[in-house]
Amino acid sequence: MASQEYLGKMQVRQNYRNLWHTDLMSTIQADTPYCCFALWCAPCVSYLLRKRALYDDMSRYTCCAGYMPCSGRCGESRCPQFCLCTEVFLCFGNSVASTRFLLQDEFNIQTTQCDNCIIGFMFCLQQVACIFSIVALIVGSDEIQQASQLLSCLADFVYCTVCACMQTQHKVEMDKRDGKFGPQPVMAVPPFQQMSRIDQPIPPAVGYPPQPAYGQPYGYPPSGYARCLAFFCPVLGEYYFYFALAGVETGRVGEKKNRSKETAWMGFSSGVVGVGT
Repeated sequence: MASQEYLGKMQVRQNYRNLWHTDLMSTIQADTPYCCFALWCAPCVSYLLRKRALYDDMSRYTCCAGYMPCSGRCGESRCPQFCLCTEVFLCFGNSVASTRFLLQDEFNIQTTQCDNCIIGFMFCLQQVACIFSIVALIVGSDEIQQASQLLSCLADFVYCTVCACMQTQHKVEMDKRDGKFGPQPVMAVPPFQQMSRIDQPIPPAVGYPPQPAYGQPYGYPPSGYARCLAFFCPVLGEYYFYFALAGVETGRVGEKKNRSKETAWMGFSSGVVGVGT
């Protein structure tokens, strides 16, 4: 049952929408001193980050954040600090992964494909180094033994580097959580808008941005743009002016129709007034 719950949590994490503030490739640039600190004193950094992830409330501490079968059975409630020290020194990989899972579940963070490839490469390299070591012990060849030692050194180097980058990534994410990158932008309340009354032909300008004034009449293009267009492409310039003039003519026809309607209405109203008098 416990393994099924863990698998269900892993599947849920794949559907998270948020991303880490910085990926594994950019952690060295994001915080170089802390990345060096995480490389040379990895267990201490893991202890500090787990305590910080719990908001310095060690009463919430559980061994490996509840993701291991031994979680809750190591006397965490009596001495959580000692249990955390034991975890980061004896189960360092699990301590880093547990802190990562805590942050992912809290902020709905998914791991990018690039980060998954880096972590997967680290695990695969460790497996290959282990297989070469077993083969070297069985065969007894000096060449295979040297190759297994080289692979083991390379796997350890990649493991320490990736863990340092992961812990720096966790630290940067918690810096973002604690507001160390500056306050979050607050949405300002829009100004109070007044509704126009019947006696106001023009609504008040409060709450609306000022409209730009246009210096040219409707239908005429800007002179500079038209000259450049006519100079570089006469055909397009000719079509441009044709459609502009067509728009002007359309506007003139519309003005004539409006004027004719106004004239007819004025005649009708004057006739009604004449009949009344």
